[in-house]
Amino acid sequence: MISRSLPAESRSLRRTLAQWQPDLRLGFDNLLLHKLRSLLTMLGMIFGVAAVVSMLSIGAGAQQKAMAFIEQLGVRNLIVEAREAKDEQDLQKVRRISPGLTLEDYRVLSGHVSGIAASSPRKRFTPTKLIPKPQGAAPVVYGVNPSYPEIEGLSEVEGRFFDSAENARGAPVCVLGSGAKAALFGAEPAVGRYVKVDDQWFHVIGVAAPQLSAEGGVEGVPQEDLNNLIYAPVNSVLFRLQDSQSELHDEIDGIYLRLASATQSPEVAAVVRGVLNTSHHDAGDFDVIVPAELLAQQQRTERLFNTIMVAIASISLLVGGIGIMNIMLASILERTREIGVRRAVGARQSDIVRQFVIEAVLISFAGGLLGIFFGFGMSRLIAWVAGWSTIVTISSILLAFLVSISVGVIFGAYPAVKASRLDPVEAIRYE
Repeated sequence: MISRSLPAESRSLRRTLAQWQPDLRLGFDNLLLHKLRSLLTMLGMIFGVAAVVSMLSIGAGAQQKAMAFIEQLGVRNLIVEAREAKDEQDLQKVRRISPGLTLEDYRVLSGHVSGIAASSPRKRFTPTKLIPKPQGAAPVVYGVNPSYPEIEGLSEVEGRFFDSAENARGAPVCVLGSGAKAALFGAEPAVGRYVKVDDQWFHVIGVAAPQLSAEGGVEGVPQEDLNNLIYAPVNSVLFRLQDSQSELHDEIDGIYLRLASATQSPEVAAVVRGVLNTSHHDAGDFDVIVPAELLAQQQRTERLFNTIMVAIASISLLVGGIGIMNIMLASILERTREIGVRRAVGARQSDIVRQFVIEAVLISFAGGLLGIFFGFGMSRLIAWVAGWSTIVTISSILLAFLVSISVGVIFGAYPAVKASRLDPVEAIRYE
């Protein structure tokens, strides 16, 4: 049964190709015969496809960086961020009902909330002077626990991170972020050197690997260069460094919680909010950031953004399709006699339809290919001029190309049907 059907299918395929080959040749010849007109007709498709590819590349670049940063935060993590007081009046208003974020809050959460695998408080300190003098922006000091690298996925490219014993005794040791190391020591080795933060010397015992930083657009996450940091034991920061504006700041300004399972994020986040709202008397002086929820929200935003961008860019493709229809209708008037002769010698209406649809598709096909290259070039130009991250994805290329072919078929169908319905006798007489 199979052995008989295969030759029959093969013969059918050969017959189909034999029918299409003359029309393809005729379509190419007609496009080459009117090169300028064909190119002008393609312009709408070229710009439309280029717009789709380049706009989606901008969105893909921005979304990838945001999503990579959120993934770096860790889908198993919860982050509590203190809302610092802006001035004395704001501080007094909050302090009447809440002590702010404290080490006691950290101890209660890490000791009594189930499902927490690791935790660390954070005390941020901005130095007024540093030795060596940094080249560029001064690094910020992060006072954290030794468990911080496990929570944040931080690794060292040189040396090591401080341990529990060093944190317990408030040892004057530190680990430099990659940006802080470059700002303070340049290309020279940093491990074993010393950094003076205000009036306190810290011994450099490690250098952290580079990290992604939020560049805005990530809700609830402070915008900060995570590479331009100095990590020190939280006890060292609390007891060795004196904040000149400590009366305006909470005892600690952040709490990191790593959960045993990512599926627990919503439930544990609700418990954390409940515990802190109780101890802070609903002062609203903290935020609980759930990276898993941020990631899902960012993915929804990406889909919506891509849909809007494609809809906007598709207007150019629509204009290109109208241009194809216009030229094809004009072409029918020019080739009325040709159509009449073909019909008179036996061509069927379907043959005429196929001929003109193929020509329309060839125009959109060529325009789509040129548009992809043009869009790729525009994407690179935007990245170079504006400094944005752009990514040309295979999906954006396929989408733009398939839409351009569809436009050719849709807008070429009406002229093709109109040409097939011409009366052969009247068409032959047409001058």
